[in-house]
Amino acid sequence: MTTVDPAPPPPMRLRELVFGAACAAAVRAAARLGVADALGDTPMTAEALAAEVKTEPRTLRRLLRALSCQGVFTERPDGTFAHTDMSRLLREDDPHSLRYIALWCTEPWTWDVWPRLDEAVRSGRNVFQDVYDREFFTYLNEEAPESAHVFNRAMTTSSRQSAQDVAELLDLTGVSSVADIGGGQGHVLASLLEKHPALHGTLLDLPGVVGNADPRLREGGALASRARVVAGDCREDIPVRADVYIIKNILEWDDDSTRRTLANVRRAALPGARVVVIENLVDDTPSMRFTTAMDLLLLLNVGGAKHTRQSMVDRLTDAGLVIGEIRPVNAYLHAFECTVPPA
Repeated sequence: MTTVDPAPPPPMRLRELVFGAACAAAVRAAARLGVADALGDTPMTAEALAAEVKTEPRTLRRLLRALSCQGVFTERPDGTFAHTDMSRLLREDDPHSLRYIALWCTEPWTWDVWPRLDEAVRSGRNVFQDVYDREFFTYLNEEAPESAHVFNRAMTTSSRQSAQDVAELLDLTGVSSVADIGGGQGHVLASLLEKHPALHGTLLDLPGVVGNADPRLREGGALASRARVVAGDCREDIPVRADVYIIKNILEWDDDSTRRTLANVRRAALPGARVVVIENLVDDTPSMRFTTAMDLLLLLNVGGAKHTRQSMVDRLTDAGLVIGEIRPVNAYLHAFECTVPPA
């Protein structure tokens, strides 16, 4: 049976940290092998699981042992393995599945750029282009279709899971129209339209993104009569007028893109319109280990950054927006309620 020291001394904790790649690789291997999907509610031996996922029993046991030390699966006294709350999140059919997010954070390109973090810190810019000789999203779309697919699935998962939290948070009393700017496939917009039967909404994102918009928003969908899907780049123009603009998780690119997006919202909106900006923060949040890690990954791949509460306030103020309440959406998102002042 696998046992874990719950509070290792500093020398051992540092050793564990520098072996962090092994932990990430183990989670990725389990996700790719489908171990969590093969393991049901009844504990199984490593041999039985190996037969299901077509691996060698002895090496699968080693993988499961390493994961059990981290709370992903658990080894029972009789030598069988069972699910934990974390391992169930690797199942593709779990309603809160993080399988594609786990794969996205451990895609092959990540192993090439993480070792060059010191270069990125020294220069203050991304290193992805130095490694792959092209911009990050160009590489995904032209050279790594499997990774692009994983990225799209991960973003869909994240958006779908936070959409209901956003819908519960926002008070849209008296609001007739909402625009989801850079809203991906429109899961947040769909959740809002479902909750508010009189509401009309617009989804704006790049052509390749909105082409796969939530079926509820597309022609023939349950919400199509109250939804408009617009292809465009919010950094170039926002041809949408609405009572409320939602900007979620897209102000973490380079500063120029953030400034242009906020300026375009300001130009599009009438005085008094609400602008709700929703972002992960690297302070004032219970998910610091996650958000600070994502912050470093953004530096490496696109030269972007997660915001502190103050840096977000500064950018919104610089854009001429009036900031009101700042509220947590869930354990890893905050909402900044803003209004557009009179001209």
